[in-house]
Amino acid sequence: MSRTVAIRVRRRSVLAATLATLVGLVCFLWPFVLPPTRFESAYAPPLMFGVLLLLVLAVVFSEIADGGIDSKALAMLGVLSAVNAGLRPLGAGTAGIETVFFLLVFAGRVFGPGFGFALGCTSILASALVTGGVGPWLPYQMFGCAWVGLFAGLLPRCRGRLEIVLLAGYGALAGYVFGFLLNLQFWPFSVDPGSSISYVPGASFTQQWHRFLLFDGTTSLGWDTGRAVTNLVMIVLLGPAVLATFRRAARKAAFDAAVTFDTVAAETVLEPARGSAVGMAQ
Repeated sequence: MSRTVAIRVRRRSVLAATLATLVGLVCFLWPFVLPPTRFESAYAPPLMFGVLLLLVLAVVFSEIADGGIDSKALAMLGVLSAVNAGLRPLGAGTAGIETVFFLLVFAGRVFGPGFGFALGCTSILASALVTGGVGPWLPYQMFGCAWVGLFAGLLPRCRGRLEIVLLAGYGALAGYVFGFLLNLQFWPFSVDPGSSISYVPGASFTQQWHRFLLFDGTTSLGWDTGRAVTNLVMIVLLGPAVLATFRRAARKAAFDAAVTFDTVAAETVLEPARGSAVGMAQ
């Protein structure tokens, strides 16, 4: 079963996306291997933001160099980034209701993992600039949303109701994983050190992991459930229509069509011009 891919993930972009994923995992999981210091709290977020932007640009530019992305794909990326930035304030995170994820799932599914990765970063950045949500949490949110779009494009191929069930289950799971990862951003700095769920510098990995699971379950599981339910409901209700629209747009845009030149047609067009030039010379 064929699938239209707006941004083809080729060797250089695979390397850039893999590097971004590794950098992101290091940024999220550092509390389990390093004690919190001034560097992690004050300087790490802007450094992460800069590195992430460079990696996103590396993905896009590598695809431009390889011919995997053209002006039509860039235009689609800009339009969907603006749409997602406009959708995000509708939920505002109240009770975990967030409307930014379902579009990432659909876009990654239809247009490919490279497109989903780029859209996750650009849409969250655009939304933060519009709503004033720029802060130390932004690079973490960009990483999380980039992974939502990336892995949506890597899901097994299927169509019909089975595809909707697959995407809805993935959307619900992504809602929980996103909240789980984002908690790592502020857990070492946000809890009273004397609490049973606080970060303990120098403790073993097992002890830190146990405390973090308690922290996640007692402080944000309800919000993550709201996000997961929102993703599931939005995908089930809008999935068939949005997928059909995206696939129709992808077919008309012909992202993966090879560029060829019809030499016969070119000679047919040029031949009258040659005859006219010869007649004028005579």
